[in-house]
Amino acid sequence: MKPRGGDLRILDGIVGLVTDAAVVDRLHALRGRHAVEYVHVDVRDLDRKRLRVRSDAGTEYAVALPRDHVLVDGAVLLLEPDRAIVVRAGEPQTLSLRATGLSSALRLGFLAGHLHWKTDQHDDTLVIHLEGPESDYTARIEELLNSGQVVSIR
Repeated sequence: MKPRGGDLRILDGIVGLVTDAAVVDRLHALRGRHAVEYVHVDVRDLDRKRLRVRSDAGTEYAVALPRDHVLVDGAVLLLEPDRAIVVRAGEPQTLSLRATGLSSALRLGFLAGHLHWKTDQHDDTLVIHLEGPESDYTARIEELLNSGQVVSIR
């Protein structure tokens, strides 16, 4: 990453993919510290070499890739000891959940925190910002969903 005048930072390469063995453990550790930023790139723009993006943390970046690099969902644009930047293709995906009782709400909140899920709360609804397939999240709370203690809001 090269700094450029002002606060705009230039991301000038792809470090790897979120599935690469050399990247997985480092990303996991950074996620636990909420130090992974995601940039959502429209699917039609994945073939571009130069574009401006804003991360989910609100930071603006300029992407300037060499000709032989291709943006894909899960591309890691920056991987430092204290921060990573990952590409997500398309619009941000969320999962909205509502607990049906106090004990299930406490359990859902505990699990969301323990699993380091990025969340927002809107009234009595927990909105989870997905960093992977929705099935990865629902599998972790399958018992709560199957018992009706937690319901998915569409």
